[in-house]
Amino acid sequence: MPRFVRFRQGGSESYGVLDGDSLRALRGDLFGDNDLTGPDIAVSDVTILPPVRPWKILAAAVNYQSHVPSGKTVLKDDAPPAIPQLFLKPTSSIIGTEDTIVLPEGAPRVDAEGELVAVIGRNCSSVSPEEALDYVFGYTCGNDVSGRHWQRDDLQWWRAKGCDTFSPIGPAIASGLDPDDLELITRLNGVEVQSSSTSEMVHSTAKLISFASRAMTLEPGDLVFTGTPGEPPRLNDGDVVEVEIAGIGVLRNSVKRAAG
Repeated sequence: MPRFVRFRQGGSESYGVLDGDSLRALRGDLFGDNDLTGPDIAVSDVTILPPVRPWKILAAAVNYQSHVPSGKTVLKDDAPPAIPQLFLKPTSSIIGTEDTIVLPEGAPRVDAEGELVAVIGRNCSSVSPEEALDYVFGYTCGNDVSGRHWQRDDLQWWRAKGCDTFSPIGPAIASGLDPDDLELITRLNGVEVQSSSTSEMVHSTAKLISFASRAMTLEPGDLVFTGTPGEPPRLNDGDVVEVEIAGIGVLRNSVKRAAG
């Protein structure tokens, strides 16, 4: 199961495939023709970037039964949504592993939400759930950072879910995984605060992609955040939050409060 990373070395950006403490540079298009004819490079000699630059980001609300108690702002009762509830996040909210999540001025409570993220590999329009995973290139870790007061009080979630730094992704895109059977763990300052299997999703990754594709064409590099389990942890200045998914790696971000 290869793990692809996007990295910067010197003044250039490239893709590569991880192999322990080194990577093999990829030549060509990540989502098209490519080969591993590039040099071997030590990971310590490069900067790991967000693994993809999407055209758009979709994210699922209340997609784990264990998250229902925390989802009162979008639920009419105590049951999870009967159909996927997707919302858009701006691409300007993306950061990578080891980048800093900034808690905005005027947002008294901001939470972390560890999630599995599907990376679309080819144009996907009006596909069935049975076909949907054929359009996935791979999977990465994501953190759907959320301003709770804005999520509750605003009519739209544009800032609650879309502030700069509110979509950490990475560190790699892993292909060949089963999205219905992955262990997801979120840690805050080294303490485990979320733990679940993706098998506990209300609507599977395939169903989310199929549902979205009936409304809009998903393109190579687009991201689908699949929802978070349990009770999301609150972030505070100085925290370190990690999202780990088996087979992908650990997405790690420090947290700071914006200067007022």
